[in-house]
Amino acid sequence: MHIVCCVKQVPDTTQVKIDPETNTLIRAGVESICNPYDVVAVEAAVQLIEKYGGKVTVISMGPPQAELALRECLSLGADEAILLSDRAFAGADTLATSYTLSRTIAKIAAAEPVHLVICGKQAIDGDTAQTGPGIATWLGYNQFTYVSEIINVENDTVTVKREVEGGREIIEGKLPALLTVELELSSIRYASLPEMVRSLRQEVKVWGAKELDSSPERLGLKGSPTSVREIFAPPVRGGGLVFDSTENKEQAIEDLLNTLFEKEQPLMDELLGKGGG
Repeated sequence: MHIVCCVKQVPDTTQVKIDPETNTLIRAGVESICNPYDVVAVEAAVQLIEKYGGKVTVISMGPPQAELALRECLSLGADEAILLSDRAFAGADTLATSYTLSRTIAKIAAAEPVHLVICGKQAIDGDTAQTGPGIATWLGYNQFTYVSEIINVENDTVTVKREVEGGREIIEGKLPALLTVELELSSIRYASLPEMVRSLRQEVKVWGAKELDSSPERLGLKGSPTSVREIFAPPVRGGGLVFDSTENKEQAIEDLLNTLFEKEQPLMDELLGKGGG
């Protein structure tokens, strides 16, 4: 079985700041990490290969520094890594990104058939959850979104449990298929020392636009119909009331109750008034 995982290097969102003049993200000095949902996808793929046999190929579209995210995936047990890095890919929205990744998977599949594509449910910097389904649509693969458990893969069929509004469902479909996965799907292993050494030594292939059988007008900014009119940081919320009980617990409780009763007094008066009438 051959599994391809799509991963993205993202800024650590706990540190993201926005330039008030340009309304763009300030990435300088911000640590980049491998998207957590995508790391779960890689872990799930490696577990499947350990169970059924095969190989895992990881791909990522981004600047040269995205190689670090791919090497992290190699340290977790992925077999091969491909970085898509070209100025022609710059400015891509989810439509152009999914197209570029789909053309990459198609090229990989032409040399070695791909049975499963596994992506994280979403990237923590954009939260759109559109890229995975977009890839499946371009490729014509069956797609299973919000997957919380991969039950089995056998007889050219995959069976999964997925999260739906109000509950869960178990569904199956024919391969090749694409899964987008939830964080709860699997726990991430610690990379072993031999795998870490291998991840540092192994070649990461770099493909540009000329390596893909693609339409230039569908790549990067040219292939991106989405436009961002405004981006802004939400206003800073003030903290709530704090009742310190370290020195005087009874006084803190009294202050809390007084505050609650004072806040709800108008409602109490209204209810008692109606009751008395």
